[in-house]
Amino acid sequence: MENMDFDLRSVQEARDLARAGQIATEQIATYTDEQIDKILQNMVRVAEEHAYELAQMAVEETGFGKVPDKTYKNHFASTVLYNYIKGMKTSGVLREDPVNKTIEIAEPVGLLLGIVPSTNPTSTAIFKSMIAVKARNAIVFAPHPSAKKCTLRAATLMKEAAEAAGAPANTIGCVSMPSMPATNELMHHPDVKMIIATGGPGMVKAAYSSGKPALGVGAGNSPAYIERTANVAEAVKNIIASKSFDYGTICASEQSVIAEECNKDQVIEEFRKQGGYFMSPEETEKVCKILFRPGTTSMSAKFVGRSPLVIANAAGFSVPDNTKVLIGPMGGVGKEYPLSFEKLTSVLAFYTVKDWHEACELSKKLLQNGIGHTMSIHTQDRNMVMEFSAKPASRILVNTGGSMGGVGASTGLAPSFTLGCGTWGGSSVSENVSPLHLINVKRVAYGLVDCANLAANDPTFNHPELNGGYAPAQVAPQCTPAPAAPVQSYIGYSPTCGTCAPYSPVNITGAPSPSEIQNGAASAAPAPQAAPAAGDQGINTAQLNDMINSMVKALKGE
Repeated sequence: MENMDFDLRSVQEARDLARAGQIATEQIATYTDEQIDKILQNMVRVAEEHAYELAQMAVEETGFGKVPDKTYKNHFASTVLYNYIKGMKTSGVLREDPVNKTIEIAEPVGLLLGIVPSTNPTSTAIFKSMIAVKARNAIVFAPHPSAKKCTLRAATLMKEAAEAAGAPANTIGCVSMPSMPATNELMHHPDVKMIIATGGPGMVKAAYSSGKPALGVGAGNSPAYIERTANVAEAVKNIIASKSFDYGTICASEQSVIAEECNKDQVIEEFRKQGGYFMSPEETEKVCKILFRPGTTSMSAKFVGRSPLVIANAAGFSVPDNTKVLIGPMGGVGKEYPLSFEKLTSVLAFYTVKDWHEACELSKKLLQNGIGHTMSIHTQDRNMVMEFSAKPASRILVNTGGSMGGVGASTGLAPSFTLGCGTWGGSSVSENVSPLHLINVKRVAYGLVDCANLAANDPTFNHPELNGGYAPAQVAPQCTPAPAAPVQSYIGYSPTCGTCAPYSPVNITGAPSPSEIQNGAASAAPAPQAAPAAGDQGINTAQLNDMINSMVKALKGE
């Protein structure tokens, strides 16, 4: 295998991992809740023991973010997540409805492919390992090439911890030679049943184009609106804490700040007081030139997750050492205003509007560059919150930081590092992905309605224009049988049927006898005469019994 080209070796490794993962999938699907919880607890213990080490590896390998913040991300992806999901029901009977007689039963979806980004490599690997095992699935990771060492280390630690606690071998696997052909092989491998894609737009699009069910997340471009009733000092504190957390590498972090004319000066003063640096138009232009790839609105990887001092120095100007975020005033949205696009680093765009109506329109324009993801509003007016809840974003965060609020660290949302963007952003989910997205739910349903008389017994179905007619079900009227005919008669059946058609004796002139019918000597019977109308006179039971006995004997051939 050493003589094979790298891409071929990576593809073969991907196939081997998928096959081994499928065997583990079939085994772990039978585990009890107690067995799964034991495995998860050990994974949490190991993740916490190595949280700092993994954070150091990630920063050293990628150059993105801060070690203290990545350490907390690893803690969040293990301990905080476990406390949220430990009581979550993901196997066996989920719900039973005794009235409608249905039972919902959980089953694992099967082998998962986890695509891991370079911005949150170790925490995402821990997170996806945890939710996969909780839902009784095996998972294979495809790391980003620029973060392969730290991702592989995180995945290996989770694999060893899971297996030490009783998980099947290869429940967690990771490609050690990442390449596009290897990732593509896993995406299309028949044993892989679902893809959890966290990464750039191209990778997410590829996941959705693979023909497999996928949980993908798109780009974020979250605006933060500081409405006139907001506590400005508190709003600025939350925004700076969020944008400076791991130097803005979480996709729910704020990308733009919107202030009103009536509070603009206060907002600017508060930002400056708390570590915000407002760039001049010239400085803003310099930053835009280095921040984005030439001719595009896509960020240069060189400045993803970087400190404001590093960015300012690279752009050719200096800022105070205590600067936490660079802020560039923008006059519009679009390619001619580069900061109106997503910036996973410590840079914000700044806008001023007349009122909330203008803030609404501006927010919608900004969200078009990261539609479906997240937006924030800082306000004391609940009506304003409801106005902004109509925006095309899956998370409307109120009076909190985007990074912490979006992932569920400072809000009641599910703790997650895979944030759905809904159909606005081309995603199959709009909520924070959890173990509940990694199970199939079967429904057991008992019959409640007689299938043979479905239409007839449906009081809401009334279509007399149909042949034979369907009318709402009614209680059949009581029928009075007709009196017995004074001449020899046979029972005839009415050719028409109403809600209740009486069975009346019919006089038949020249009808064959029962013995002639039995012996096959009867000729074609003449047409029957019209049946007499039913009257109120009671039936002659003795005569009826004689006729019945006669018919029975005829049928027996007596």
